[in-house]
Amino acid sequence: MKRKLPLMITFIVGVILIFSEFIPHKPFGQLSGELEIWFLIISGFAILLGQLSLFKVNIFKIRYKQHDWPFYVITLVSFVIMVTFGFLWGTGNSGGFLGQGEAISSAMGYKPFDYLFHNVYQHLQATMFSLLAFFIASAAYRAFIGRTVESNLLLFAALLVMLGNTTLGVLLTSWLPESLNFLHLPKISEFIMTFPTTAGQRAIMIGAGLGIIGSSLRIILGIERSYLGGD
Repeated sequence: MKRKLPLMITFIVGVILIFSEFIPHKPFGQLSGELEIWFLIISGFAILLGQLSLFKVNIFKIRYKQHDWPFYVITLVSFVIMVTFGFLWGTGNSGGFLGQGEAISSAMGYKPFDYLFHNVYQHLQATMFSLLAFFIASAAYRAFIGRTVESNLLLFAALLVMLGNTTLGVLLTSWLPESLNFLHLPKISEFIMTFPTTAGQRAIMIGAGLGIIGSSLRIILGIERSYLGGD
């Protein structure tokens, strides 16, 4: 019963939501709105459980001095500081238990939570994405090595797009007459980004949409049960 009940609830809720998309009349439209409110409530409890799980996992790793355990200490300390500042003085225009913290805000320029968010978190985030750029460049280099016809086409298209968006690309084809305007590198770059790239993106999105539909049907019909902890 511990597995059958969640499967029954998932099936009933899934069928109601599917019907509500095609029959926006009572009772389906009203039930859909109520279920969306329930989803928000459950999401709130899920966030709380996630925070408790974060504490449990990190404390376990710190207790047994696992590899890189000092970083888990930093994670917990940062979490506690941000949550505490948010509860005490709030964020943005929302106040906390101690009000808006006007004195602290006037001294720091921000509320404590917002100050750490703008001056610490955002800089750390920018640093992380800057480091990711090197990994992306490395992956692009490996992908552009011309071993197959597809990689050669990718390399050629990438060169045209990159040159078409630089001053050098404009200068290389600026001498062509107006009758051959379609051979200008900026025009070629624009054509590649507008048609082949858009077509590929739409194909990927259609495939992803079909995959989501398939996964959703598997969950609704009880075939996929990984959310129950696996069979």
